[in-house]
Amino acid sequence: MTSDTLLQRTYRTGSAATLLRQIAVYLELAKARLSALVLVTAAVGFVLAAEGPIAWTTLLWTLLGTALTAGGANGLNQWLEAPADHLMHRTRHRPIPSGRLSPRRAWAASMLWAMAGTFLLSTMVNTLTAMLAAAAILIYVLVYTPLKQRSSACTLVGATVGAIPPLIGAAAATNHLGPGAWVLAAILFIWQIPHSLALAWLYRDDYARGGFRLLVWQDAAGRRTFQMILLYCLALLPVSITLSLTGLAGIWFALAALPLGTALLLMALQLHRSASDLWARRLFLATVIYLPILLALLLADSRPASG
Repeated sequence: MTSDTLLQRTYRTGSAATLLRQIAVYLELAKARLSALVLVTAAVGFVLAAEGPIAWTTLLWTLLGTALTAGGANGLNQWLEAPADHLMHRTRHRPIPSGRLSPRRAWAASMLWAMAGTFLLSTMVNTLTAMLAAAAILIYVLVYTPLKQRSSACTLVGATVGAIPPLIGAAAATNHLGPGAWVLAAILFIWQIPHSLALAWLYRDDYARGGFRLLVWQDAAGRRTFQMILLYCLALLPVSITLSLTGLAGIWFALAALPLGTALLLMALQLHRSASDLWARRLFLATVIYLPILLALLLADSRPASG
């Protein structure tokens, strides 16, 4: 092998590695793992609402547009919160505070994703879907993000945004919002409260450094936080089986969802009694496991939507 060939190969290898690092940075800006959850819940909403065979092409356009809008919203959130992220241990290595991505490039990429995703949904799916995605972006960036440093109500606003993806999926499938979509959105809303509050409790000191006025900021003993977690875990039980009671899912879904929700409730009760970081971590991990299992059970025992 000549020296020129070796240099060319080294250059190509180095360029490929640089490109992969840049892609990884932008995926981190878009919060790819969080966006993946958005896509899953949007897809479930689509399948649950479909009034016949699945329109796979429409579903693919929906997921692409939703991925872009979710990535754009997450990127704009990081752009706005970069000063606070720099102060927090768990976020100081994000692309902007770590210096791997300039604020200008982060803003430009995020705006491009948000606009491209909304445009795709409006042109390739339907107007209602695009409006829901645009509403999610606006609420997340203009309401939720600044509210985090002003009021603990931000948790409820954030949960509202997280409940929109199944509505996006349902709107894409049918161009309207049926009862199944609203029940699924309600489940997503309720689930996010114990999920996010458990995480906030575990990182309460870090959030305080960032200036985020979450519920734990005014609740040093955790009493109100754990009461809210317990209340919303309790609410998951009747809301989840509503899908079976309204005929959108079968009896087997209800029979499986009840013990699943009861296990989560018992963990919330133990957290309320112990007020320990150990049980907060266990509950947080349990919420991570709970949702995909519940969605899988729903898909396995869902009933065809009526026109």
